[in-house]
Amino acid sequence: MNKLLYFVFALLFSTSFFAQRDGFWDKERATTKEINLSAGKRALIKTEDLPVGTTEFVYRITVLDENQKLTSSLVSVLKAIPDPTGISQGTAGAIHLTSAISGDDKCTFALFQEANAANLFLKEGKTDRACWEQKEKVNKDAKLISSSSLCLTNLPNLWFGFESQNWVMNQKIVLEVVPWVDYKASRGWTKQNKKELETEITRLDFVSSLSKKEIFSGEFIDLLIGKYKYKEFKDLLPSEKANSIQNLAIQAVQNTKQMNDFLEFKRKTAWDFYKKNQHQKAIDYILKEIVDNKWAQAKDYSALGDIYIETKQFVKAKESYFKATQLDNNQLWYQLKYANALVFNEDISEAKEIHKKYKSNNIDVKTSWIQQAKFDIDFYKSKGLNVDDFKKILRILD
Repeated sequence: MNKLLYFVFALLFSTSFFAQRDGFWDKERATTKEINLSAGKRALIKTEDLPVGTTEFVYRITVLDENQKLTSSLVSVLKAIPDPTGISQGTAGAIHLTSAISGDDKCTFALFQEANAANLFLKEGKTDRACWEQKEKVNKDAKLISSSSLCLTNLPNLWFGFESQNWVMNQKIVLEVVPWVDYKASRGWTKQNKKELETEITRLDFVSSLSKKEIFSGEFIDLLIGKYKYKEFKDLLPSEKANSIQNLAIQAVQNTKQMNDFLEFKRKTAWDFYKKNQHQKAIDYILKEIVDNKWAQAKDYSALGDIYIETKQFVKAKESYFKATQLDNNQLWYQLKYANALVFNEDISEAKEIHKKYKSNNIDVKTSWIQQAKFDIDFYKSKGLNVDDFKKILRILD
């Protein structure tokens, strides 16, 4: 017998050493309970709450008379067993070994995931709503219940219902249950929970503008479930949740290389304010949503400059156009706008130098510097701006 024990434990140890562990036997939340059951009677044992992430559990039931004791606990044997799915033969050997001791008394039993079903068994012996049933009379039993069983669909609750098969003598029943907790599943993110996140994503205004929405969605979910357990996320205050979603959404946009789509949505939103003559809203939006986040490009400072010109904020316009030229020195659009802002700020001589430098160039393949400069002057005039100083510029252009 000693050789057999040595062989079994050596097998379990070696398998444990080489197997990849992605979970653990949760001995802290294991169940070990004893009951004394009168002949022909029924009894219920409610297990300790199975923790979130339980994907399997092992139970051992031993029916004893009063003179027998367990030689070793189920937990002590399971310490040597890694992932139950990966080494089912080793687990099966351990279950056989740990159920070796028992008395001559026998019982039948069933497992229930609902209190009502368990209580119905207690009162009437009905097992039609059991998630697992042992109909044969046994004096010992041990089994690994996997995630495919209905017994794991209503965590954290589980009841064992026992019925004595003795005619005369009382019996002692020892129940041991040890859950296997999967590291990933223990975070509480089920398929249904992830669908809740997809609903959160649809509330983000910019998502419709992304060219790779599904990739973004997957990345966002991965980031959020990596940062929070499900319960942690649900317990956040609404303001905390909104802030976290916003930050992780931006990170997901960056990770999926869709910042251009994201910023174009921001620019379109600002442009919509502008078209409604909500100039201050447009300015505030660009500053808050783009500039303050350090995402501003030359085109963003150019857009600010345009609105500042229309609202006669000429100093700010000059500053904005200058930043645009610094970010993109080769784009002549920004050089021309900066020159226009100089005129409005009465820096005529500097404006003239810029016009002299670039007047022989084209702004793009179809538009010359001179054509665009004259168009700008007419546009400013249509907006009611004083363009008298631009006559000095026109002399250079003509």
